[in-house]
Amino acid sequence: MADDSPGRTDNPGTAGQPGRDGRDAIQGVAGPAGPVGLQGPPGDKGDTGPPGRDGEPGAGGSVYIRWGRKTCADNGGAELVYSGVAGGTHYNEPGGGTNYQCLPTDPQWGRYQDGVQGAKAYIYGAEYQLHSNVPFGSTLLDDNVPCAVCYVPTRGSKLMIPARNTCYSGWTREYHGYLMAEKFDHPGSKEYVCVDEQPEVIQGGQADQNGALFYPVEARCGSLPCPNYVDGRELTCVVCTK
Repeated sequence: MADDSPGRTDNPGTAGQPGRDGRDAIQGVAGPAGPVGLQGPPGDKGDTGPPGRDGEPGAGGSVYIRWGRKTCADNGGAELVYSGVAGGTHYNEPGGGTNYQCLPTDPQWGRYQDGVQGAKAYIYGAEYQLHSNVPFGSTLLDDNVPCAVCYVPTRGSKLMIPARNTCYSGWTREYHGYLMAEKFDHPGSKEYVCVDEQPEVIQGGQADQNGALFYPVEARCGSLPCPNYVDGRELTCVVCTK
């Protein structure tokens, strides 16, 4: 029996319009950080970077003694620290120091006891010992030896080269002259030093008082190769900085 109730139909209605988009949700609170993981293996080495720029010249400079002169060489840059007199151990004493000293002319004193006590080391003034005008052009016999301590602020290395009167490439010549030391058979041996080719003397110091002595140095053949060295020839020297 058919249902004839009002409002009923066998045909569905049409679909409605799509609804509007919903609003964005509010971001939630971040959760707690997780535990640190294990360290991974090291990565590959990266490429070498380009070289850095050159740094500014460092401070320091160099100091040298100009033996036989009262002033520094006028070669651009050398400053006089002080002018002094050469000294050292007596030529005939086996003890004491083995190097020449450039002593200032204005000494200062601390605690002292005047008088020679005996159980001490001694220092004497120095004299040239030249019995001919070779190699300096004047004998300078028994004249006292001056010296000058010089500072070069722009060149940090110093080199004394025996048997040369010019520097090797890249070095600046401070001064040149002749190699000198104590006489070969004196017990008070000294270092080899370079005495300026135009040596000065200390006025009033011509007396033969000995002390530390400066003799020219000659080459002796044998272990020293000849040529180019010559037996008995006085050796030159040069002081260089860089």
